[in-house]
Amino acid sequence: MRSPSWTPGVLVAAAAALLAWLLHLALPVLPMLTIAVALGMVVGQIPATQRLLDGVLKPGIAQASRRLLRLGIVLLGLKLSLVDILGLGWETILAIVLIVVITFTGTLLLGRLLRLPGTQPLLIAAGFSICGASAIGAMSAIARSKDEDTATPVALVTLCGTLAIAVLPALRYPLGLDDEQFGLWVGLSVHDVGQVVATAQIAGSVALASAVVVKLTRVLTLAPMVAIVGLVERARDRRGAAAPIDAPETATPQGKRPPIVPLFIVGFLAAVLVRTLVPLPDAVLTGADVLQNALLAAALFGLGTSIRFARLARTGWRALIVGLASWALVALLSLAAVGLLTAGS
Repeated sequence: MRSPSWTPGVLVAAAAALLAWLLHLALPVLPMLTIAVALGMVVGQIPATQRLLDGVLKPGIAQASRRLLRLGIVLLGLKLSLVDILGLGWETILAIVLIVVITFTGTLLLGRLLRLPGTQPLLIAAGFSICGASAIGAMSAIARSKDEDTATPVALVTLCGTLAIAVLPALRYPLGLDDEQFGLWVGLSVHDVGQVVATAQIAGSVALASAVVVKLTRVLTLAPMVAIVGLVERARDRRGAAAPIDAPETATPQGKRPPIVPLFIVGFLAAVLVRTLVPLPDAVLTGADVLQNALLAAALFGLGTSIRFARLARTGWRALIVGLASWALVALLSLAAVGLLTAGS
């Protein structure tokens, strides 16, 4: 019996995830998912491997980049407990929502102002304002993004999140932040969960606990943001279907309308409810965490292989400006929120 055409690519992505885990064990300061993206980016630049990526490995790499990413997002919900989120207090929850909305809107508008191609403005906005590559993967599904539109935002959010691991701790003492304030700042401003952990743990357990709860609350905003984008996409499709017959390029077949909320986002919300209502054993949570990291690492390796530095150097400078501006915006807004939230303490 012949193996499916996607088998070689998925096996390569799985091997890359294992290598990323081993490198993370050797260099704990570097998050496993950041290493996975970097490995994909390196492999994507080698002419010999480019031919394989565009040939026999292509179906499997596509499966890893999409389906494994979505499964990883579902399992990410098991990290979230509504009890912990409500324990933050309404002021902190409101600050998180406002920062996400302002950063998302500002980044989206700047991306469109600079005329970034395709869905790049939307994907960069989601990645920087919500939860990094996971948000980019979720939004790319609902917006039906091309692989080349997804690759650049993933590279940018990985770059800036990695820089945050060094930059934010260096600014901690000049800004006069104590452990809890620093953890709050990291949770509000850094992108991927792994990058948050790597940044906050430098300041100790108090900072790490604060950062993780705040960050996971940001992750929860992914579901309503995806739903809003889904509604916008469906409205756009309806307008396209109603376009005059002499403008067929604007029309989208009725059967291909995106769901308002994709099935994997429903699964993510279900996992949040399970974590909140069901007392899961530590062994189950640990196993789910390991599996989630493995799935996301394989998926992000696949996304990283789509990045071509030569093409990025020619066309990516505008995206770099948008990414850096978004990074600065979320950091400054978060720092201001930390000052307001801890003013009375």
